[in-house]
Amino acid sequence: MKQETIDRIRKFTEDRDWDQFHSPSNLAKSIVIEAAELLECFQWDDENFDEQHVKEELADVMVYCQNLVDKLGFDADEIINMKMSQNEAKYPVEKAKGSSAKYTDL
Repeated sequence: MKQETIDRIRKFTEDRDWDQFHSPSNLAKSIVIEAAELLECFQWDDENFDEQHVKEELADVMVYCQNLVDKLGFDADEIINMKMSQNEAKYPVEKAKGSSAKYTDL
């Protein structure tokens, strides 16, 4: 995410004095709630969905994720790359390519 976007998210929260409501658990709950709303976009039809609505719900998830990253003092790039390294070790290309199997079944 671009720094200017991150700054805009932070300013939005700061201008409204909403940080007081952003406990880690409240933010985690909000991520799940918004993710469920995103999933609802595909509830009855995987192919015919409202693209604008998907974008809005996906953005809500991402904004709450950025707020949680900030609240916990994490570096988004660092934690994503840490997790990608773990995933690469669990799902080596030679075993996982083209398979949806869980790493324990590869």
